[in-house]
Amino acid sequence: MTLGGDPQALGQLLRSRRQRLTPGDVGLPPGDRRRTPGLRREEVALLASLSTTYYTFLEQGRPVRPSAQVLDALASALRMSAAERRYLQVLAYGPDGPDGMGSADMAVSAPPERLDPGVADLVQRLEPYPTLVKGRRWDVLAANPAARELFTDWTGLPHGERNLVRWMFTTDRAREVYCEWEPEARAMLGRFRLAAARYPDDADFAALIAELQRDSEHVRDWWPRHDVTGVGSGSKKLRHPRLGPAEYSHVVLQVADHPDQTIVTYSLAT
Repeated sequence: MTLGGDPQALGQLLRSRRQRLTPGDVGLPPGDRRRTPGLRREEVALLASLSTTYYTFLEQGRPVRPSAQVLDALASALRMSAAERRYLQVLAYGPDGPDGMGSADMAVSAPPERLDPGVADLVQRLEPYPTLVKGRRWDVLAANPAARELFTDWTGLPHGERNLVRWMFTTDRAREVYCEWEPEARAMLGRFRLAAARYPDDADFAALIAELQRDSEHVRDWWPRHDVTGVGSGSKKLRHPRLGPAEYSHVVLQVADHPDQTIVTYSLAT
């Protein structure tokens, strides 16, 4: 059995997190003048109780399989968030963890998504609260009239364009709806990146990422940074076409029978 992961992306993540820290961030003396930003490799190795050679192999993207304890030590040394820790694990082991089948055993493209009729019916019954369903690639699989009014009429778009991330980065409408577009766009790309890491060999994901990098200067700039954000409920300031700007609360629910699908429903914050 071949266990999966993405050693090259794992190395890029480690390097990017090392470069964003200073010795003072991790309780080390500043030392001599540094030619490059961030911690040195030997400093990360020291903090994680690893040999510098082993850490260097990881950062170089060599096919080294770190243990769960090593990953935990690296995540602590590099001050990773919970979402970054999850991303680190996916890059090291593949989507199913250290004991599952990795990316080498996955299909080139995942099977087509199917939306259960009951889920589609629930979305409609939640009217007048804007509600939509996102698929594994963040395609919009269903949206009630309130969501189509608030965001865009997904049903009027070609199937290949019914994608929330694509809409966010390539349309003027997204910048009108999101009153704080840049931080919201960064966060969305971070959540999408965590989802994409679960399908490293999926041709549809690869095509979408290539399209986003081609069409958006922000994606070209942000994607190499390996920033990730956890999925969760919260609040956003959105501009409704009739009601104007307002604070909305949103709840994210996972579809039990299709865990890659999520229901997102919005309501005016009280």
